[in-house]
Amino acid sequence: MSMFCHQCEQTAGGTGCTIRGVCGKDEDIQSLQYMILYGLKGLGAYAHHARRLGKRSEEVDAFIDEALFKTLTNVDFSLEDHFNVVIKLGMMNLKAMEILDAGNTEHFGDPTPTTVRTGTVKGPGILVTGHDLLDLKELLEATEGSGVNIYTHGEMLPAHGYPKLREYKHLIGNFGTSWQRQKKEFAEFGGPIVASTNCVQIPTDAYRDRLYTTGITAITGVKHLKDKSDLPKIIEHAKSIGDLPEREGKPLYTGHHHKAVLSLAPKIIDAIKAGKIRRFFLIGGCDGAKPGRNYYTEFAEKVPKDCVIITLACGKYRFNDKEFGSIDGIPRLLDMGQCNNAYSAIQLAVELSKAFKCDVNDLPLSFVLSWYEQKAVAILETLLALGIKNMRIGPSLPAFVSPNIWKVLQEKYNIIPIGNVDEDLKAMLGG
Repeated sequence: MSMFCHQCEQTAGGTGCTIRGVCGKDEDIQSLQYMILYGLKGLGAYAHHARRLGKRSEEVDAFIDEALFKTLTNVDFSLEDHFNVVIKLGMMNLKAMEILDAGNTEHFGDPTPTTVRTGTVKGPGILVTGHDLLDLKELLEATEGSGVNIYTHGEMLPAHGYPKLREYKHLIGNFGTSWQRQKKEFAEFGGPIVASTNCVQIPTDAYRDRLYTTGITAITGVKHLKDKSDLPKIIEHAKSIGDLPEREGKPLYTGHHHKAVLSLAPKIIDAIKAGKIRRFFLIGGCDGAKPGRNYYTEFAEKVPKDCVIITLACGKYRFNDKEFGSIDGIPRLLDMGQCNNAYSAIQLAVELSKAFKCDVNDLPLSFVLSWYEQKAVAILETLLALGIKNMRIGPSLPAFVSPNIWKVLQEKYNIIPIGNVDEDLKAMLGG
């Protein structure tokens, strides 16, 4: 993204720029503007989902206008001004996640821990991927009594935690893992697939004719479901394909919303005080195909048995099929849900800090984050806005963060790139 210098009518910082003393800052201004733009895309996604559920914040809407205007021109060369917008964006994203959480729980009930069947059962089936729970609810309503089973994929797995969605007995289970394995898993599924949000790959010929999009999601050459009146098309498609085979997978666990976990707060606090729980590790974020993401699998496997893993978003598919056991009835793996359920993790940390009368940064809690796309950027900015320090991030650093801005983030928040699992784990455990 080249920026234009209105002072000298050249590419900012370029060889023809006549005010290099000012434009020399533009790499860092540009870096902060990328952080604003990518963060706004993530914030926009959460605000859009919330609005579909009848939740809207005038404060968030006004900020989006303000922040976009900040990226419109380069007449303001203040790094501090731009950095402050990044931090404010983090707080607005927290607000968007808060109202989205309220919308989801009001519509679908407070999530509770549940075991989710994986694989497929005999009978016609439709697979739903993405994030939008309202799309899933409308499909469940349309298919009730039709003999067509509904399966979740990717970030839809946490839908099974919501009691008003679990009421539909034909919400049969989860098939597959994260978005980046779609081409293989969608080809294997055999039935129609609904993509409800942006985490969808360009399909291969193996399943292109079985893929449908909804809402703002669209792919050239792929059928689009405009509204509920189009749902009979995909239902008939599923019936025409016929029965899926019996394929049983390993059960997964989800539904550890902050309200469910906080009901265990007295046990958790007692276990920490008794030394039975040494530390919490939030290992969450996006999955992806880039080499190096096996770090998160190895890290989770090596977390000591007196520690608890909190996870969310699709990065959990790196390790959520493993057996971690429990500590005094407290599961050692707490799946809090989708990426937007970072709000739940934040609420849990806040409540624990109140119980122990300390700052969140003084809790026995470490953040090990995997990032990939815009919603992850928005969540990272939320954590920065909350003053969270000592986070580890990977598998690589965002390319749009300039060396100077990265230095500022390290100085203010001590953000650390992931490295060797054993060394990182030893450092976080204080040894």
